Amino acid sequence: MHSLKEVKNLVSDTLGLGERGATLTADSPLLGAIPELDSMAVINLITALEEQYGFSIADDEISAEVFETLGSLAAFVDRKLA
Repeated sequence: MHSLKEVKNLVSDTLGLGERGATLTADSPLLGAIPELDSMAVINLITALEEQYGFSIADDEISAEVFETLGSLAAFVDRKLA
């Protein structure tokens, strides 16, 4: 997952996690575990991913599994970039 560090930074910046963002690992749970990651923040994060990586995310690609952990989100980005 070459995107893990970039996705970690993007998640931390988009959600305004500050120092807490530095503690995120591939196994860190996202949905339900980070209070800042509400439904509006998911939309903001999707927009940030699209802008950062230059791809589009279709509605049917968005699922709880994608946002389950930082690693699953980074894996999604890697698949989109492949």
